[in-house]
Amino acid sequence: MKKFLLLIASAFLITNCGVYSFTGADTGDAKTFQVNYFQNNALLVEPGLDRDFTIALQDLITNQTNLSIVNSNGDLVYEGEITDYRISPTTATANNTAAQNRLTMRVNVRFYNKLKEEDNFEQPFSFYYDYPASAQLVGAQKDAALAEIFERITQDIFNASLAKW
Repeated sequence: MKKFLLLIASAFLITNCGVYSFTGADTGDAKTFQVNYFQNNALLVEPGLDRDFTIALQDLITNQTNLSIVNSNGDLVYEGEITDYRISPTTATANNTAAQNRLTMRVNVRFYNKLKEEDNFEQPFSFYYDYPASAQLVGAQKDAALAEIFERITQDIFNASLAKW
């Protein structure tokens, strides 16, 4: 009998906390979201960067919420542009050459919650990836760098918009 009551109480709690997820997201009454294409406006053009970032943000929201993705009229709307994508030296050697380089990406995001307009914001997000200056950032290393940068920026966007961190 105790197990039955515990099961009923657990089911009640889970169904009544439906707008919350284990990721800390509070989607409120929202059912849908859309991520508009993030245009690359950075001086350094990296082919496919804009498409890959847009997809990474869509995937993160899809995986961490129960929201459905739509192409228009979403309850939650993410849009913006990539404003910076650059490689710069971070440390120097005794010979005045770079010992380490840093790939930095910055994204300006506008978030609109059509059901709760006080949650709307516009904010920049950025992250970086350091690597030895002797290495070329190509192939698998570039893919790993972008994966790390995308993971951090998209999670920060998610936290700011839905977890309120």
